[in-house]
Order: sequence, then C-alpha cells, then structure tokens
Amino acid sequence: MPDTILDRCKQNGLRMTGQRKIIAQVLDLAKDHPAVEELHARAHAQDSKISLATVYRTVKTLEACGILEKVEFRDGRARYEAAGRAHHDHLIDVDTGKVIEFVDPEIEALQDKIATKLGYRLTGHRLELFGVKITSE
Repeated sequence: MPDTILDRCKQNGLRMTGQRKIIAQVLDLAKDHPAVEELHARAHAQDSKISLATVYRTVKTLEACGILEKVEFRDGRARYEAAGRAHHDHLIDVDTGKVIEFVDPEIEALQDKIATKLGYRLTGHRLELFGVKITSE
C-alpha cells in the first residue's frame, strides 16, 4: 500500500487538482483525527480559494475510494484518518476532544477470549474509551 494519501489517490486514478493535492497533504501531515472544518482551516491557510464545500466533496471521494476512514466519537462530529492502517484503539479526552491511539495486547487477547467463550471468532472490532485526565495534586 502506498505510504501517503496523495500516492493512494494517484494509485486510484483520482484526478488531482491543486486544491485536492493540498487537502491530501494536510491529511498526510495530520497527527490527529481532524473533522472537515479543521481540514478546511488547515487547507485554507495554504490556499485561500479552497472552500468548505471542496473539502467536503474531497473527503467524501477519498472515503468512497477507501483512502480515508470516517470515525465518529461521542461529540457527533465525523473525523477522518487514513484507511488501511494497522489496528489500533482510541482513548478520547472528553474535556479537550484529544484522541489518543493505542494498542494493548492484553485487551486484544481478552476480546478474543470473550468471543471464543461466547462461541465466536472475531473478524474485527472497534474500541473507544472516553475519559478525563487525572491531575496529580
């Protein structure tokens, strides 16, 4: 699988306008799970002619091609991350909205054990934890 969203767009034969390239680059640089409005702000900072509608259309196209994956947490906003990445779970800070990705072998093993105990073989799962930061006093 190509390394960047831009490369994946080219591999899928998508027409890459200048604005689409900027949006793909913004997504490649994202260290968070941005919503469309956040993507627009970042892309608009590079090209003031990029409209919110263009970002919406581009995100929908990338999602339909399997390049982006939509994730929705309790805040009701659709957020995006590159599709096809290695499995990971999410911890969401309910105060700040920060999303922390993690993988825990013990959690993975426990989920498999539970599924087996109930007579199932897991084919996938999605784990989202919500919490508040503990402050030390």
